[in-house]
Amino acid sequence: MNWPFSSAARQRFVQNAYHVGDLDEAIMRWHRLFGIGPFIVRRNIALGSVHYRGAPSELHISAAHAQAGPVQIELIVQHCDTPSTFRDMYKGGEEGIHHVALFPEDHDAMVAHYAAQGCAVTTDIVTAEGRGASYVDCRQQIGHMIEIYRVNQSLFDFYDTIADAAARWDGRQLVIEY
Repeated sequence: MNWPFSSAARQRFVQNAYHVGDLDEAIMRWHRLFGIGPFIVRRNIALGSVHYRGAPSELHISAAHAQAGPVQIELIVQHCDTPSTFRDMYKGGEEGIHHVALFPEDHDAMVAHYAAQGCAVTTDIVTAEGRGASYVDCRQQIGHMIEIYRVNQSLFDFYDTIADAAARWDGRQLVIEY
């Protein structure tokens, strides 16, 4: 196969993300089940630009992030019923795995690779912090979406914040508002 990147190792899986119905309840449930924490919580995330299936859109989400070994866990809730990558899979209140996230060497080449495999971009997001990602629909191939990050230093710093919080966690403060 002619890969658009130098090796499969460049497709670094960094996150498993789950759509949840109630963010705070899900944090408690995940902590009880797996003992992970703390959860770095971003409520009402400011999204600078959202496109759903190529058209401008709006999206209101909150998310909680915790480190589980080498992989980050994201719990995400969509507060509105606007069509999105999340609503493509789950109605409000429904839960389940939504996506795995990748740190690609080249965002555009990775999106093109998945498009060639029949995985179209559903939602493209850029946050107010300048981070961003494209969600590609790989439900036919693997049962869920893939999030392809636009990697920048701000994103690396955010991932480091979550990993560092887990490494230093004394088990007392389960939720850290970010």
